[in-house]
Order: sequence, then structure tokens, then C-alpha cells
Amino acid sequence: MIYLDNNATTRLSEEVLETMLPYLRDEYGNASSIQHKLGRNAKQAIEKARYQVAQLLQVQDNEIIFTSGSTEAINMVIKGIYERYRIKGKHIITCQTEHKAVLNTCEYLERQGADITYLPVGDNGQINPNELSLAIRPDTILVTLMAANNETGVLFPIEQIAHICQEKDVLFFCDATQYVGKASLDLSLCPIDILCLSAHKFHGPKGIGALYVRRKSKPIQISPLLHGGKQEHGLRGGTYPVANIVGLGKAAASASGENERIRSLRDFFEQSILRDIEEVHIHATTSPRLYNTSNVLFRHVRSAELMTKLSHVAISSGSACVSGDRDPSHVLKAMGLSDEDAFCSLRFSFSKYNTQEEIEQVINDVKETVLKIRSQSPIWQMYKAGLLE
Repeated sequence: MIYLDNNATTRLSEEVLETMLPYLRDEYGNASSIQHKLGRNAKQAIEKARYQVAQLLQVQDNEIIFTSGSTEAINMVIKGIYERYRIKGKHIITCQTEHKAVLNTCEYLERQGADITYLPVGDNGQINPNELSLAIRPDTILVTLMAANNETGVLFPIEQIAHICQEKDVLFFCDATQYVGKASLDLSLCPIDILCLSAHKFHGPKGIGALYVRRKSKPIQISPLLHGGKQEHGLRGGTYPVANIVGLGKAAASASGENERIRSLRDFFEQSILRDIEEVHIHATTSPRLYNTSNVLFRHVRSAELMTKLSHVAISSGSACVSGDRDPSHVLKAMGLSDEDAFCSLRFSFSKYNTQEEIEQVINDVKETVLKIRSQSPIWQMYKAGLLE
């Protein structure tokens, strides 16, 4: 298996696994039981991990809250902000291409009376910051926009967005799940108010993430999603998953940020595909993109069929959270693609574990498979004859 689905999840690194193992075997204490040594050891390990995540983001330790991952954090923030600030207003701004965790949470709040603005994107997948500025109203209580799109890799101008929100005195929540660990982010300079991340997107374990909440002179108010003990400042009750938290800390400490070798593999892949296969289009190349992500349209070749025939290559037709849907990608549709073109698009996402030899094999296999599918396709023959657009 050649694994090119790293935006869905990444391979757990050996150094992260080795760091976690003692807390799965010998150091099994409950971090809230600080009356004994095993509990205190677990507590110390958690605080070390908190420091490591804080250092990655250049923030204070007490601004980091551990969660089970970004989906939980997104629900906590959007629902929690709405509950605490709806006296001020019920208006929230997001974007049509956000992750389903954001979109479905906003749709839920609409049924509770929230007023949601869904900003459009251009054919390059990019928002217009001026449209955001104009959309902010006196009753706007939250702007929630991602740093990097999970399907196309498009990077939003989060620093500019943060400054717009700061000037308008509106909270900015950034889903940085695909961004953190792949690119550097200094929150001491970029005034994002709230941010979430998941460890498994940068070679950490699944089931653990973190929420950053900026400490301000007027504290940000978020209602807890889970009620229980006093863990995490009362925002996230429940027994600490110590091994997972330790794994997140190690992944954060090991994150290298932007990797030129991965970019070179992605660029080699794209250049080869464009050169060797006709009627291929790489989405969003005119926008800044994550260096590991390539979303490719193979015109009149359904992605489901291509993935079936490339069973030895792990790739995706879109977000892992919606890959079982029969509907076309909401991200590509928002960028103006037809249903047909959206159904013929595949995401390839690379990591540090991929090799040049693997990418060369994938290029050859994709080329051979696309040519074979098209040679047997009446629709392709009609397209070549000028009978279809």
C-alpha cells in the first residue's frame, strides 16, 4: 500500500509511539489522583505536553485546553460562544468550504435561532477579505474560518482575517487542523482568539487534540460542551487520556513545519500528471496551498472507479468525514465545479514518509489506469468527438 491520504490521518511516528508506551504500561495513574506518585507522574507528563503544544504555537501554557480532537473543539467553541454571547447577537460568519464539523454545527445553531452568513469563495477556493469585513455587523459574535482547506489545501489569509476581526472587535475562531504541524504559526504575533488542532494530522495519535483560547483582559466566555469534573479549567470534564496527551506533546515538539522535500514530491507528481495525461486539471493552483496537497480532476473518469482500480494506493475523493456521501464535494461545488467534474476529482496528500520511488510508481499507475478507463468509456469517446462539453 502506498499511502497518499495524509490529510485524512497520518502515520504515527516511531518517536511519538515510544514516548507514549510507558503511559500505556507502567505509568497508568490517573492525572487527577495527585495524592500518590503514579497520579503525580501522569499530571507532570500532561503539563509537559501542554508546554510542548504551547511552544509550537508560541502561547502561554494556560491557554491550551486538551480535547478529543478538532470536531469536539469546534462544537464546544461555536455552540459555547453562541450560548454565552447571544444576548449581544446571534450572527456568526463562516465560509461555504469549511469542514463539515463547522458547517453542520452552524446548521444546528440555525435551527436554534442563529443567523449564519456563509461567505462564498472564488474558483480558486479563496475568500475575499473585503467581503468578510463588509459582512461583520454590530450583532456579529463570531467569525469561524479555517487556516487550510482539507480537500484542496487552499490557505486562507488568517493573519489578515485576524486583524479584521480585531479591528471590528469580533472573536475569530480558526480551525487550524490541517495547518498546525505543517507550517509555522506564531500566535504571539497573529491575533487569532481561538484555534483548534488534532494530533493525528501531524504524526500524533488519534483521539486527542487541543484548543487554544487567548487570555484577554476581558476573558473569552465559552460554555463547556461536556460537564464533569474540573479538568481543563472546567471546560472539558473527564479522565485524562494521558498516553494520547503525551503523544500530542511529542508530535508538537517534533513538528518540523514546512517541508521542502514533501513540496518537491507534490510538485513532481503534479507536473508529471499534467504532462502525461490529457484533460487533467489541478484545483486551486492560483491560490497559496499546503505544500502536501493536490486535488486533481481527471475529466470524465469517476473518482470512485479510479480508486477501485488503484486499490494499492490510499487516496481520497474528498474529506474523510464525507467520503461515503453520494453527493459531490461541497468544497469543489462552492468553487464552481459541475457535479460531473466534482465526481471526477481525487485528493492526493503527501507526508514525510513518502519516497520518490513511490510517487513515480503512482504516476505510472494513475496514467495507465486513466488511459484504460477512458479507452473503454463511451462518454470519453463522445467527449473526444466533440459531442460533450
